[in-house]
Amino acid sequence: MNLLVTPTSGEWIEQAIANLDTILLDHSHCERKAAGVALNFMFRYPSLALLVRKLTAIASEELDHFERVNQWLDRRGIPLAPLNAPPYGARLKARIRPAEPDRLLDSLLISALIEARSHERLGLLAEHCPDRELADFYRELMASEARHYGIYWVLADTYHDRAVVAQRLEELAAIESEILSTLHPEPRIHS
Repeated sequence: MNLLVTPTSGEWIEQAIANLDTILLDHSHCERKAAGVALNFMFRYPSLALLVRKLTAIASEELDHFERVNQWLDRRGIPLAPLNAPPYGARLKARIRPAEPDRLLDSLLISALIEARSHERLGLLAEHCPDRELADFYRELMASEARHYGIYWVLADTYHDRAVVAQRLEELAAIESEILSTLHPEPRIHS
C-alpha cells in the first residue's frame, strides 16, 4: 500500500547523502518523537483497546530504534544536540480537525503518512548511502516503518468508515506532498 502522492525528489537524496551526520542526528529526534506520538495516542484514547495494544508495540520499537540510532551517533562521534525542526510536522498537525471523531481519524492518517514517508526515505538512504553498514541499518529500519504506517492505517480503518478514511487520506496525502514540494534548506529526514 502506497499512501504517498509524490516520491521524494533527487534533490533531497543529494542533500541527505551530503549531510549524513545531520541526517543521523535528525533521525534520532524522529525516533524519539515517533515514540512520543504513540504514547500520546494511548493517553488520549485509553478506552480503545486495539489502539493501545498496537501502539504500545510501536512505542517500544521506536524507543529501540532511538537507542540504535544513538549508537550510530556515538560511533561517528556526533553528540546529541537540538536541531531546528522543519515545518513538515507542524504543518501536517495544523490540519488535524479539533472535534472527535475527526481528530482521531486525522491524527492516525497523519501518523500513517509520516511513517510512510520515513519508510520511503530510509529506503533511499539505504540505496544511496556510501557507508554499506549504515545503508544496511537503514534498510533494516525501513521494514519497521512500513509496518508502522500500515498499523496506523488499519487503526483508522477500524475506528472509521472506510470511504471516509479514503477520502480524508487523499486530502491529507495531497497536503503532505505539497509541504515537501519545496526542499527545506536544512537537511532533515522530513524536509
